Amino acid sequence: MAPFQTLMIGGGMIAHDQILPSLYQLQRDGLIGEITVCAQTGRTTKALADNRTIHEGFPGHTFIPRPDFNTVDDLTRKHPALYRELLRDMPPRQLVIMALPDQLHFDSIMAALEANQHVIAVKPLVLSYAHALEVERVARERGLFVGVEYHKRFDDRALMARTQYREGRFGNFRLGQAALMEPWYYRESNFQNWCTCENSDLFTYIGCHYVDQIHFITGHLPTEVSVYGIVDTYPNGREGYLWTDGRVLWDNGACLNVVNAIGYPNHGAGGNFQGLRMFCQGEDDGCILFHDDQYRGLKYCYAASGDGPNATRYSEPSPDYFRLVDRGGETLTPVGYGFRSVEGLTKAAAQVETAGPDLAAKQAVLERIDSEGIIATPANSSFNELVIEAARLSITQNGRPVTIDYDETPHVTPRSW
Repeated sequence: MAPFQTLMIGGGMIAHDQILPSLYQLQRDGLIGEITVCAQTGRTTKALADNRTIHEGFPGHTFIPRPDFNTVDDLTRKHPALYRELLRDMPPRQLVIMALPDQLHFDSIMAALEANQHVIAVKPLVLSYAHALEVERVARERGLFVGVEYHKRFDDRALMARTQYREGRFGNFRLGQAALMEPWYYRESNFQNWCTCENSDLFTYIGCHYVDQIHFITGHLPTEVSVYGIVDTYPNGREGYLWTDGRVLWDNGACLNVVNAIGYPNHGAGGNFQGLRMFCQGEDDGCILFHDDQYRGLKYCYAASGDGPNATRYSEPSPDYFRLVDRGGETLTPVGYGFRSVEGLTKAAAQVETAGPDLAAKQAVLERIDSEGIIATPANSSFNELVIEAARLSITQNGRPVTIDYDETPHVTPRSW
C-alpha cells in the first residue's frame, strides 16, 4: 500500500502538541506521505510551521500550508470553505485528520466521507447521537474507516486496567471520581472563540475522556447524566461553562463524578490536574483502582523558568502523554500514548485499505475493529454522543438529571422531578 496522502483540517493547540509531530514520525516510518494542513487563516498555518520544537525534532519535514502564509496578503483573513476545495482535489481513500472545535466536527467529517476519505477525528466525534449514526452509516457503506482520537485508550495504565477488570480482579465498579483541570492560560487561547456556552462546555470537551475510560475499562454503559456548570468570562468578554461538575450513573448502578475546568494554576507544578479513582466491590472485600495521572514520579527544579505561559522553575512533568526524546541521530522521536493513539488509528485505516478492493472485505475489517473495542469508532463509542446530548441538556437546566434509554432508537430524556 502506498503511504497515505494526508490532510489535517485545523492547526490549533492539539496539532502543535500531538498530531503534527506524530504525523511526521509516521512519515518517517513510511505510513504517511505528503501532508497538507488546512486552517481558516494563514496566521494559524504559519504559527504551526514556525513551531521551533517540531522543527528541531523533525529537520527536513514540512507540510503544505493552506492558506499558504507565504503568498496570502492578509494572514488574518478567514477561509472557512477552503478545506472543502482541498477534499475535492484529493485522490480517494486517503486520510483526513479532523482537528476542529467540537461544533464543527459533523460537517467536516461528512465532507471528508463524501470525498471518500478515511477519517481520524479528535474527541468527541460529534455532539449528537443521530449524527454519530449518520457518520457510521456513510462510512460503512463506503468501506471507510472513522476513528475517534480518545488517546487515553492507548495509555498502558488503561489497557492494564481493562484486561484485569474484565478478568474479574476488581470485582464490580461502584463509585468513581475523575478530574481533568486544564491550566488557566487556556482562557487566552482560541478556546475563548469557540468553547462558549452556546457551543460546548468543559465536561463535553474533556470530561468525555473519563466517561469513555469507564466504559473502556469495564464495558458498562452510562444511563443518566447531570452536569452543573459555572459560567465564567474569557478575556475577550465571551462566556463559557468553564467550571463543570458531572454525575454519570451506569447500567450496573455505579456512579462516576467528573470535575473539569480551565482553572488549574499557571504556576502549578504540573501542566494540568488529572486522575481517576474507581472504588469497586469484590466478593468479600472492597477493591480500588487509582490512576494518579497528575503525578508520574518526576520532580524537577530548573535553573530558570522556561518560555511557556505556565513555565515554572519547579515542575512535576509527565513523560506519558507526549514527549519528543533523543534516541540518537539528528532527530527526536515521539513517545507516549498521544503518539501511539495517532499511530494506532492510522494503522487501522491502513488495515482497511490492505483488505483489497472488495467492499465486503473492507467492511469485515471495519467490523473486527469495532468488535475489538480498543479503537473508538462510531459503532462502538456512540454512547459518548448520548452522554454529550444529555450533558448539554442538563447543563442548560442547572444540572437537571437526564436519562439515557437504549431501546430500538436510543435517546435522552430529562428526568421528571
